[in-house]
Amino acid sequence: MIPRRLDKMSKPRKTMATVLALLHLDLHVPQAGSLKDKRRIVKSFKDRVIHRYHVSVAEVDGHETHRRVTLAVAMVGNDRDRVAGILQTVWNLAAKHRDMILIDHTIEWL
Repeated sequence: MIPRRLDKMSKPRKTMATVLALLHLDLHVPQAGSLKDKRRIVKSFKDRVIHRYHVSVAEVDGHETHRRVTLAVAMVGNDRDRVAGILQTVWNLAAKHRDMILIDHTIEWL
């Protein structure tokens, strides 16, 4: 079987609309008496969000403080309304979390 060459003569590919959004959550963790307590609370939240909504979550700030954390939640999709809806749901989940207080949030569209 001869592989098909991918060169300038190939048919042009259909273009897809790709949407990338980034949600930053600034959170206060008042029950955390140590970094270990904060990590436990934040890890539980991150794992739940990742598994339920299929997003990427990373702790991007507040590594050395035991009551403050900034999380970045990223999602890629092809439907802006769906991505916005899921990030809104994650934001609501953070705002209602019993062990954390949402201080601020921002959404960036890339």
